[in-house]
Amino acid sequence: RIEVATESPRRKASRVNEAPVNGDGEALDDLRREMQNLRRWMQAELSGMSWYDLGQRAPHSQELLGRLMALGIGPQLARGLSERVRGIEDLESAWRKALYLLASDLRIDEGDLLERGGVVALVGPTGVGKTTTIAKIAARFALTHGHRNVAFVTTDSYRIGARDQLQTYGRILNVPVRTAANADEMDQALSLLSDRRLVLIDTAGMAGSHERVSDQLETLAAAGQGLTTLLTLSATTEVAAVQRALRLFSEFLPDACVLTKLDEAASLGGLLSGLIEADLPTALVTDGQRVPEDLKIARAHALVSRAAELLEENPTELDPGYLALSFGGADAHVNV
Repeated sequence: RIEVATESPRRKASRVNEAPVNGDGEALDDLRREMQNLRRWMQAELSGMSWYDLGQRAPHSQELLGRLMALGIGPQLARGLSERVRGIEDLESAWRKALYLLASDLRIDEGDLLERGGVVALVGPTGVGKTTTIAKIAARFALTHGHRNVAFVTTDSYRIGARDQLQTYGRILNVPVRTAANADEMDQALSLLSDRRLVLIDTAGMAGSHERVSDQLETLAAAGQGLTTLLTLSATTEVAAVQRALRLFSEFLPDACVLTKLDEAASLGGLLSGLIEADLPTALVTDGQRVPEDLKIARAHALVSRAAELLEENPTELDPGYLALSFGGADAHVNV
């Protein structure tokens, strides 16, 4: 007796679905690519039409948008500012009002760090000037309250010579320097320095290593709830790197930021735009190498005025196609 094996309809369907369909698959991939290209083309065309239409209906609004984006701020923020000054017909008056509103949107830390003291940690990417900024803060505080009320702690065990630099500042200012490579050492260091009104913590610069971020977070956690964390950002940093730093260091829950190297910046709009979007207040700014003269309390209108001055010094002509695409993206986002 011969038995013929039968295959269930479910198994047969499964086998058919698993069968290679290289020819059809390649054709489907080609179709997807063509549709994606068509979609990008249509978006570009629609954006261009919207930008052209704006130029026809309200040429001063189009020029204002272009100037705001040349300043370096993001399309969405630029569109919002333009909308808020829509009723002002004169372009220069609208520009001044938009800058005023931009400054109003920029949060400033109202607490006077240079007076209140406490335990303060500076975090941020490598090379933004954390250690030099710490020296400036310490020197300013010591001038008012005496060097016996200031101390340094470093958690940087990664960079060669990092502690040496802080030790040098410690000797110059006549303040003690302690090392805390982990949470236990941080607890011990702060216990030894409990009589100091201001303890400044210098941390390792981080560019994205999750392990290093975790280590620094654990070490700083030992400082307790009274810790003030300042994100240090350089004004010379490219906009994309600023956005990346804001995302990376959001894990540290910074209370405010310090902006360094303002004297070296060619543009400030992108940095200010990033701070506004992150809703992060600014506490201090530095604009030179002198200790402690080149450390100032942050002022919103002074920062925006400097951004406008830099645009005049370094005029930026943006590509009309880029402006059209940016305007279209902001327009689409607004209308969602």
